[in-house]
Amino acid sequence: MTSKIQQAIIGGIVATIVMTLIMFIAPMTGMPKMNPPKLLGAMMGFSVTIGWIMHFMIGIIFALLYAYIFLPLLKGIGNNKLRGGVFGIIVFILALVVMMMMVAVLGEKPPMQGSMAMIITGAVIGHIIFGIIVGLFVKPKKIVS
Repeated sequence: MTSKIQQAIIGGIVATIVMTLIMFIAPMTGMPKMNPPKLLGAMMGFSVTIGWIMHFMIGIIFALLYAYIFLPLLKGIGNNKLRGGVFGIIVFILALVVMMMMVAVLGEKPPMQGSMAMIITGAVIGHIIFGIIVGLFVKPKKIVS
């Protein structure tokens, strides 16, 4: 049995890897090119390597938030995948808010390529997949009677 922290860290890493792979494969299906680590690094004035580190740290932080804040709030949803998917939508909204705050503080973000509707669609799908994977790794405690 692994602790909730271990579940969240492993889940956050795996979910970030899968979400990122999907984002890199998505252009082959007609979706716009998305590169979160490059975007993060560029917005903060750092290299893409720092962007990658930040990308994984954010994935782990979101998984920890799921484990300790959102899991208890979403306990009414009995299915781990559905609970994780709902969390993925919440993460997407939080990511948008944080991105808008970063743009407000740091100035312009690097230009996006492609249709904004397709970028948002891809981002929502990616975050839902992220949430589902986190939901599969971070499970609520079973009550033993």
